[in-house]
Amino acid sequence: MGKFWVGTGKNRHRTKAGYEHEYKEFKSGAKEQAKNTARKSARRSAEKRGLVHKGDGKDVDHIRGISAGNGASNIRIMSASANRARKQGPRKRGSKRSRSWKW
Repeated sequence: MGKFWVGTGKNRHRTKAGYEHEYKEFKSGAKEQAKNTARKSARRSAEKRGLVHKGDGKDVDHIRGISAGNGASNIRIMSASANRARKQGPRKRGSKRSRSWKW
């Protein structure tokens, strides 16, 4: 299938085979497609209510995750940079999954 990544350091990027592998392994499953549909639905409903507009640099954030639904109490509008800068899951300090090695 070829290499999935080429280059080193800051110049590292995916190859076409890498994108195909990612889709095949992670994004094509029924659960991931359902999550993607929920994200798009939340964005569309926020656009209809006038909370966000195309190209405004805002993200529709699920406070308690997508599985908690798209209700108004679980949705907030944030700048894209603030939303994507938040530490989540394995990136949190003290998370067991954040370690690349064990003692």
